[in-house]
Amino acid sequence: MSKTKPAPLPPDTLIGGYRILRQVAAGGFGVVYLAQDNLGQKVALKEYLPSALAVREPGELLPSVPPEKLSLYRLGLKSFFEEGRALAQISHPSVVSVLNFFRENETVYMVMNYLEGASLQEFIVTARGLKRKKILREATVRSLFDEILRGLRIVHQHKMLHLDIKPANILITEDNKPVLIDFGAAREVLSTEGHFVRPMYTPGFAAPEMYKRSAGMGPWTDIYAVGACMYSCMQGYPPHDAPQRQEKDRLALAMTRLRGIYSDNLIDVVQWCMSIDPLSRPQSVFALQKELNREEEPTYTQPGLVDKLKLSLSGMLGKKAPTPSEASDRSSFHNL
Repeated sequence: MSKTKPAPLPPDTLIGGYRILRQVAAGGFGVVYLAQDNLGQKVALKEYLPSALAVREPGELLPSVPPEKLSLYRLGLKSFFEEGRALAQISHPSVVSVLNFFRENETVYMVMNYLEGASLQEFIVTARGLKRKKILREATVRSLFDEILRGLRIVHQHKMLHLDIKPANILITEDNKPVLIDFGAAREVLSTEGHFVRPMYTPGFAAPEMYKRSAGMGPWTDIYAVGACMYSCMQGYPPHDAPQRQEKDRLALAMTRLRGIYSDNLIDVVQWCMSIDPLSRPQSVFALQKELNREEEPTYTQPGLVDKLKLSLSGMLGKKAPTPSEASDRSSFHNL
């Protein structure tokens, strides 16, 4: 694996009729640029450039891939291209729009609407700093995820999975619309091959089956991540990651802290989505939408004495020193 990240394309580079203005983001699988089309309209240009497989020197256009990594690089390239093709067929305000996709410089570029706004992650971190009982109001959480689920349902109808739903990949636009961005099909294909050393998932938001190559994934995999995002909107931090939960599941105890603050229905929905067993989760977005939109008089159950004692004990233990899992909870909101 390369010790240095591949160099981004410099400003004013022309690619497929688009002029690059500047780099706006970079991760393990590619680089996103702010670019301009031939009409002067701003677009987001995403370049497939996995840093574990390819290198590129400053000023160069072509990535360099070692011969032993070439087949894996091409596999991811094909998946990235197919992802662009599939996304271009989806038109929904809650799903990022792919305007064009093309091959050039021995890689693939995806052209998307350039959206201005802030990620849900940024909103959660800001709200957490206010130190209120509710990180985000229940009505906000329900409205936000109702819109996200409408878009995700269309994605699933096109036989696609997102596979990397997390607050950092939900953009809240300047006109207050949530949009799913950064799909992870290329990540998943490379992960399945078993040669990639970078994480294929975001701890806390990845379902247990994503840690097992033989496990089947489906809509229920994205639904787990949706539940984890709702949890984050309520707690202010991501949940423990799936392997930790499989050893000792503290989700119910963590949700007890929210009893009396959020409705029983919303708490139950989050726990349903985040069931460790895939078959115990909603099996479709429609099933989740139905429950999330169920109209009834909300009930608020206060924690019982035993729950309060457990919370008190966990709080006392927590004052000694943060556990590795707690430390990872706090750092994972800052992962790209």
